[in-house]
Amino acid sequence: MKHVMEALRKREAEERLPVIRIEIDYELVSLHDAMKAEDKEQIEKCKKRLLNLHKQLVEWSE
Repeated sequence: MKHVMEALRKREAEERLPVIRIEIDYELVSLHDAMKAEDKEQIEKCKKRLLNLHKQLVEWSE
């Protein structure tokens, strides 16, 4: 049973990691736009979202 759970987790990670990377790319573009516009509120939202995505990336990479 343990091997089945590990295999499922690995497959789920293989599907989830590319999605997280795309979300990070999108959020970086949003952060860049917010910085150019000097929108401090949006900058903070982007930073928080990027931090959350980073945590997900680390979690799924393990």
